[in-house]
Order: sequence, then C-alpha cells, then structure tokens
Amino acid sequence: MELDPEDVFRDEDEDPESQFFQEKEASKEFVVYLIDASPKMFSSTCPSEDEKQESHFHISVSCIAQSLKSHIINRSNDEIAICFFNTREKKNLQDLNGVYVFNVPQRECIDRPTARLIKDFDLIEESFIEDIGSQNGIVSDSRENSLYSALWVAQALLRKGSSKTADKRIFLFTNEDDPFGSMRISVKEDMTRTTLQRAKDAQDLGISIELLPLSHPDKQFDISLFYKELIGLNGDELTEFMPSVGQKLEDMKDQLKKRVLAKRIAKRITFMICDGVSIELNGYALLRPATPGTITWLDSTTNLPIKVERSYVCADTGAIMQEPIQRIQPYINRDVMFTAAELSEVKKISTGHLRLLGFKPLSCLKDYHNMKPSTFLYPSDKEVIGSTRAFIALHRSMIQLGRFAVAFYGGTTPPRLVALVAQDEIESDGGQVEPPGMNMIYLPYANDIRDIEELHSKPGVAAPRATEDQLKKASALMRRLELKDFSVCQFANPALQRHYAMLQAIALDEDELGETRDETLPDEGGMNRPGVVKAIEEFKESIYGDDSEEESDSGAKEKSRKRKAADAGDYDFVELAKTGKLKDLTVVELKTYLTANNLPLSGKKDALLNRILAHVSK
Repeated sequence: MELDPEDVFRDEDEDPESQFFQEKEASKEFVVYLIDASPKMFSSTCPSEDEKQESHFHISVSCIAQSLKSHIINRSNDEIAICFFNTREKKNLQDLNGVYVFNVPQRECIDRPTARLIKDFDLIEESFIEDIGSQNGIVSDSRENSLYSALWVAQALLRKGSSKTADKRIFLFTNEDDPFGSMRISVKEDMTRTTLQRAKDAQDLGISIELLPLSHPDKQFDISLFYKELIGLNGDELTEFMPSVGQKLEDMKDQLKKRVLAKRIAKRITFMICDGVSIELNGYALLRPATPGTITWLDSTTNLPIKVERSYVCADTGAIMQEPIQRIQPYINRDVMFTAAELSEVKKISTGHLRLLGFKPLSCLKDYHNMKPSTFLYPSDKEVIGSTRAFIALHRSMIQLGRFAVAFYGGTTPPRLVALVAQDEIESDGGQVEPPGMNMIYLPYANDIRDIEELHSKPGVAAPRATEDQLKKASALMRRLELKDFSVCQFANPALQRHYAMLQAIALDEDELGETRDETLPDEGGMNRPGVVKAIEEFKESIYGDDSEEESDSGAKEKSRKRKAADAGDYDFVELAKTGKLKDLTVVELKTYLTANNLPLSGKKDALLNRILAHVSK
C-alpha cells in the first residue's frame, strides 16, 4: 500500500509545511469573546443544574467569567478582549453602531486579563441594560449589520501580534441561528454575502472563528441556516458539531484550575539510522509535574523584586572566592580536583544525536524499564527533506512486526539508552484521540537496577502464604472495588486546586473561598453499598478471624506503646536525672518516657519532670 507521508502526519486543514511549525510553536493566544446582546438573549431561558431558569446572556457571561479566571492560571501571557454586539451604545475604534468593546481603565482593548477586569465583568449583568443597552442591530431598512461590524472590530483587535508566534481566535456566543431570516430575499442575500466575506477575510489572516450556539428548550439551534458556511462545516462535521458544542460550553464553565504547559517543540533531534542516513525529529514533552509556579521575593519597604546573587565563601578564611571554583571527587583516599571545564569534557561522551542500535520484540520491553517521562517523537522535513517518508517506513514496519527500536541518545543530559516504541493513530467519532509517532522511553543501565534487599522471612522459616479462602475473599473485594473507565486525566491535583482558589480569592477580594473538588477522596456512597461492605468484612474476617476489629485495635495500641518505649530507650533517664540534665529534654521526649511507663501525660513541663524524677527514684 502506497502512503503519502504528508497525508499521514499532517494536521487537518494544514497545507504548507511552515504552518505546522507555526501552530506547534505558538506560545501565546489572542482571544476575542463576541457576545450577542440582542433582546432574544435576555428573554430566552433554559434550566440550570439547580433547576433555576437562566437566560442565555447569563450563561454566556458566566462561561466567559470562569474562562477569564482560569486564563490567569492556564496561560497568563494570553491576551483577551470582550466585545458585545446588538447593543444600544457603541464603543469601538471604528465607531461602528451596535458594537461595544468592554474594558477597564489602565488596560488596552486587548490585553492580559486583570483582577479589575474580572471583578467588573462579574457584575456586568447588574448594569448592562442601563449602561450599554440591548437592541436588534440588524435592521433591513437602514442596512445596519451588527454581526458584520462585530467581526470587523474583532479582526481589528486581533491585528496585534504575529500569527507565526500566536494563535488568534474568536469565540461567538449567540442563540440566533438565522440572523437575516426576517429580511427581504435581496437584502438577506446581500447581507449574508458580505458577512461571510468578512469572516473569510479574518480566517485568511490566520484567525479561527468558533461558534458556541445556545439552543432553546423547545427548539434546537439550526446551524445549517447560516453559520455552517461562516465557520466552514460540511458533511459529517455538520452532524457532529452540535453534540460537541454542549461539551465545549461545559468545559468553559467547569475548567479545572491547573497550569497547562504550552504544547510546543521541546527539542530537535537528529536520528542517525545508519552511516549516511539521518532524519530530523521533533520531540514533545507529554508529561511534566504541574507546580504552583516560582515565588518572587519582594523588598519589604519598596515592594520591588529582589535580585538574588550567590557567592562562594572560603570555609577557612571567610573570604569571598573570586577565582573559578574547583570541584573534587574522592577516589581511593584521595581528592581528585576538576575545573568546571574539565568536568564538562569528561561528561561529554556523545555528539548529542539519536543513534539506532537495533530492534527487539515488544515483549522484551517491561513496564519497569521506564526511568522518567517519555518524549513523543514526530518527523520534520524542515531541515532534512525526506525525514517524514523515512520515518513512516520505520513506523509502519515496527507496528506490523511488533518491534521496538533500541537507540543511544546523548543530549545535554547524561546520555542514555532509549527504546523507540511506535504509536499508531487512534481515532474516534469526535476526531483524533492519539496522533501517530514514536514514544522515546528512557531505559536504565545495569548500574541503575537494584536488587531486592529486604527479606520477608527468617532463615529456616517458611515465608507466610495466603490460604485459598483468603485469596478468594481478596479477589471478591477487588471485583467490588474495581474502577470503571479509570484514567489519570480524571483527577486534578487537590493541592493546586486549593492554591489557585486562594490566589483567586485574594486577587479578586472575594469574601468566601471558592469550593474546590477533591476527586482523590474515596466514594463514600459507593464504599457503603451493602455488597462492598460485605466484601470488606469477609476479607477482614478471613485475615484476622472473628475478633478482627478488637485484635486490630489492641495490636495497634501495643505497637504504638512499644515504639514509644524504644524511643524512650534512646536516653538513660536515670543518669540524666542524677546529672540534672533531664530538664534539657523537650516535652515530647519526656512524654515518650511517661507513655512507655504508663504514667499520666497531663501538666506542664515542670509537672512532667517531677513525675519522672519520682518514678526514677523508686
């Protein structure tokens, strides 16, 4: 079967090779939220989660407000603008009727979100009708077209920044599926043509338009009337669009407070297949620990950032070392000295390329052979023409034969053996789930593998074995507690969730801390189901017998008492009492002696000392 490498590894709607790099390397987003403010948005309602009726305008505003709050955490460098159309008042640089760009003082029309912007936008519904107003901005007689004007204003706002280094997007919220439906045919055709041309002009400049339609409870939003041409949908995309929109709105409203690392090229790698044959690969980091970010230290008087400097001080003289510091490595009772340059040369044992060594069956690769998060590899023809075609040949052959490649990778980090595992493309009804490529898994050296040192039985004594009944009860418990459709993507870090919720409350002067969901907590309702409770009790009974609970409690208390007695044995309390050094111990250390000897723990330190002295003197 002949394969076209450009078709296999190209993103959808991607023509030139250069666009691939522009999209992958984009490190910033410019976003304009376009909200329909026509009277229909205020009069149309739908039930919320608590069965209350919410207007479509309220749903749009609450979605955007939540998105703004998460923008500060997810992508703090992104710039956003908020624009209403079908308004009574106008506020835009083009001075167009029916378009109002919402902003706050000391901020550009499109800029990074600020606490002031979020606070004022949260309260916009209270004063919107009075200050901005709502009206139908598409009027047949006057040829007014607020949708056309809104797209024009949004396109002008998104002139900021380069499309090569930033993604530009317009989110359009509306519940009107046919904005020109009530007009005469000639006027409707003219307005439809000009509006679609305005949208096409924006898309030709690299601006993507995403529609978020709001349906009525008794009528589905019919995208085929007008908007399918505006956003460019056809065929199967049209039937799949509406179900995906509901998920998109839900995602905006319930976004997790987590820091999303930019999906850009982490490294460029030259893959040497054999002498004279090399291809270029791009590496992407798929997993990285999410952290709250770095702390900036400020001066207590000026509140300005402090510059941190580090100096080396001689341990003998106390003088600041000016010359380059030398390092030592102990070897056979000698300290071998190295300069930083010498150490760098010693560690440099490779050119930094990825060099193929051979292939092995996938059965030889074990789960525990993974030293750290893998790197996803994808071909590139930017520097080496033909890399994609050669990569596809290897990729397809490895999948068909069930093999992985063993290679040596010497980068800036210590060089390692790696396994290249081909990953086939996975698709679903909603589109691509996993892209085709290779995962570079970092393998351990022989020195990195450690043998099990702990012995679970004494010499000459047989190791304990579980009985058939215990195995049966454990299997029943596992079946009862099996997690259906488990994925690590379902669980957010609760510590980060709370951290960002506190930052948000402080920045926005909120009186109450926002509720954070901890998905790592056990399902109490599920654990209390009769079948689960029965399986747990039967498992405990098979291990501990009928008196499992009493024996467990008494055993735990006895272990605690013995541990504290061992801690107390670290000191000779009789000798400390004779020499008068008993008072130098802490309250915790004194209480370990009292606990070990079943003495009362109440009272201050003097009372504890007197109690110990009285006990020692007996």
